[in-house]
Amino acid sequence: MFCIRHIGSNFLRRFKASYLHKLVVNTGYSRTEQEYNKNYQRLQERGEAYMHWCDEIGVDRWVLAFDGGHRWGHMMTNLVECINFVLKGARNLPVTAIVRSTFYQLNELFTRKSAEAHERVRNGFTYSEFATKRVEESFRRAGSIVVNRFDRRNEVFEVREMPDGSIYTINLAQRHCDCGHFQVERLPCRHVLACCANQRLDWQVYVHDVYKMSKICKVYRGEFVPMGDPSTWAPYEGAKVIANWTLRRTIKGRPKSTRYLNEMYSRDMRGSRRCTTCGKEGHSRSRCPQHAGPSSTGGQS
Repeated sequence: MFCIRHIGSNFLRRFKASYLHKLVVNTGYSRTEQEYNKNYQRLQERGEAYMHWCDEIGVDRWVLAFDGGHRWGHMMTNLVECINFVLKGARNLPVTAIVRSTFYQLNELFTRKSAEAHERVRNGFTYSEFATKRVEESFRRAGSIVVNRFDRRNEVFEVREMPDGSIYTINLAQRHCDCGHFQVERLPCRHVLACCANQRLDWQVYVHDVYKMSKICKVYRGEFVPMGDPSTWAPYEGAKVIANWTLRRTIKGRPKSTRYLNEMYSRDMRGSRRCTTCGKEGHSRSRCPQHAGPSSTGGQS
């Protein structure tokens, strides 16, 4: 699975077409095959080269509709970025120091997350905070939906969103909705919630177990054994790695950022700069003509 942000960066590096960046990202976020075909057709109309470039990636590696349900709606490598941030202060240390730092930080993380999970259980929360927010948002948007039942077993429904009139088919037995959110995130979308409310069904049946607090408590159930003082460890017998201290460098001056900037941080995506003093675009507050000091008067009295 590829990160959609890096795919957009590679696309900009290859074609220099910033006006198509959003279309490429939306293509990756397509939750249904119909939505993907629609975005793919729009991209093909812009040029055959764009289409061939996307075909070389493989739809199962970057499109939600074809991921086999492995991504759960996540399209970026945020987890890896979090690990990089945690280890940023220790990555220049020897390997043993990195292992020790990772060990203690993981121990602190599991202890804190386990306490937070059990606290939510004591407060009566059944699902994770993410699932609770998503379901509440879907409930707010389910009020203007007309439901039609198509079988007596309460499994197949057709819903119509008002006032635009969009029609979606829902199959509760197969956990499928035409909007794609139900099968991608394994959470009931607004159409499923409308069907459950119309037929007085329990919507919690259609929430995947991975979002339940009982499962989250099991994730952080593991315990870490203190390492103790190294002098109490059993003698080590094996190969020894000796660091080459001549390769170590001490850089003087102010530390520089270690982040590599590429097309993902292009100003074209962020929009033009706007001054906070005068509100005009094209310059910042430090270069604003209205931000000049007393010396700009030229010494006139």
